[in-house]
Amino acid sequence: MARFLRWTALGAAAALLAAGCAGGSSGGGEDGKRPSADARPSVGSSGTAPTALPASLTGQQLDWGRCRARADTAAPGSEWQCATMKVPLDWSKPSGKTIGLALIRARSRGSGSGRIGSLLFNFGGPGGSGVATLPSYGSTFSALRERYDLVSWDPRGVGGSEGIRCRRDKDIQAAESLDSTPDTATEEEAYLQDAAAFGRGCAKAAGDLLAHVSTTDTARDMDLMRQVLGDAKTHYFGISYGTELGGVYAHLFPEKVGRLVLDAVVDPTADAVGHAENQARGFQRALDDYLKSTGQDPEQGTAKIADLLERLDGDPLPTSGGRRLNQALAVTGIVLPLYGEQSWPALTSALESAEQGDGTELLALADAYNERDSSGNYGTASHAQRAISCLDDKQRPTAEEARKRLPEFERISPVFGDFLGWDTAGWCHDWPVAGQYDTPEVSAPGAAPLLLVGNTGDPATPYEGARKMADELGEGVGVLLTWKGEGHVAYGSGSDCVDATVNAYLLKGTVPQDGKVCS
Repeated sequence: MARFLRWTALGAAAALLAAGCAGGSSGGGEDGKRPSADARPSVGSSGTAPTALPASLTGQQLDWGRCRARADTAAPGSEWQCATMKVPLDWSKPSGKTIGLALIRARSRGSGSGRIGSLLFNFGGPGGSGVATLPSYGSTFSALRERYDLVSWDPRGVGGSEGIRCRRDKDIQAAESLDSTPDTATEEEAYLQDAAAFGRGCAKAAGDLLAHVSTTDTARDMDLMRQVLGDAKTHYFGISYGTELGGVYAHLFPEKVGRLVLDAVVDPTADAVGHAENQARGFQRALDDYLKSTGQDPEQGTAKIADLLERLDGDPLPTSGGRRLNQALAVTGIVLPLYGEQSWPALTSALESAEQGDGTELLALADAYNERDSSGNYGTASHAQRAISCLDDKQRPTAEEARKRLPEFERISPVFGDFLGWDTAGWCHDWPVAGQYDTPEVSAPGAAPLLLVGNTGDPATPYEGARKMADELGEGVGVLLTWKGEGHVAYGSGSDCVDATVNAYLLKGTVPQDGKVCS
């Protein structure tokens, strides 16, 4: 069973980010009325992190060297260095067994007093590889390198950090033929049996690690990373799911918060079902905006697409490669170009071809999202995504509960509602490890201001979540910057106003006025 949504930026939005230009409104500046990010008082850490870590962890010297090519990624240029950092498998036993985290960095161009420290990046997922992704953002983050070492990593269970692979490629492709919106008892049984089989595969592949890949575990890894890198404070840029990770970090270590940017912000008050409802709204909103851009009435255009998907449920389309485009793959193909306005023309072409009986273009879009190459090999980001999110999420909705919610999901989105409604039951069905919380704790009283960037046209992490994150972080901690744009992720997507505001915060400590708007 393929998961096509949740909060991912990697694999979808990461490929769609593009530099551009746009105007924007003004807000607070260095002479504004808010204090700089470095001028805020701090308080002691909350949470239950170990108070004393062994010197074998905090004193480790990283052996930075030339990065090697990976199975699916060429080696980056000579400016990039890679290393491995040890972290405890189980953070309740910091002197016990360790695992290795793969890190990558590009050294700051600045020196002496001009260098601030390391700037950590998480690009989303959960389950995305920072080691594979950061080099592709080199030009996007070039200005930040004047004062920071740019650093990212593969979180535990991901890629080079004990990456989890739960299923073979041929079994992934076989699962794509399952009906993700079951209409009969037989289809429902197959859907749930496949979900349970995926969980068993993860448990077999990951062993003890499966219970230690939570967002909280990774937040603790981040603070150890801060110490090993020699930074007094953590400076961080989190995208999509990375915003939840940033919020959890701020809650656990408020006194260690330096300059944190959270872009494409997850709603921390939403549980697993709430996230599915949010994404149904977000993607339908993006689809409406796309349809308007083509001169179509959103309601009529949505009905036409829903009718196409209904036909595909019983009669998949042929493609040039011999595979068939079924309903689930078609929805995935529609989702991908909604992550970025520049990809809307590709959606128009793919939908027109599908209406003419050819599913080739929509299948190619789905394959791109599912990390399937021309040889039939699949990436593993979705495996880690599921392992992390199912360890985080305590909720385990049943199929009966999902069926009862379907009318509301379908009301929210005739195109995406059914898939997301059923996904609430299938995603973590019969998962081998219990979830940890209904919603993450992100309150961070006393922390330095965190800059939150919310995009009004964001499909995957709808704009409303940014305001809720700001409220949950606490008064004076969450500072909201709004961009009236389209797509998932704001920084580097064409707004000079957004880029300048984020750069001023990270490079100069300038905290904008809460509520600043870039249009």
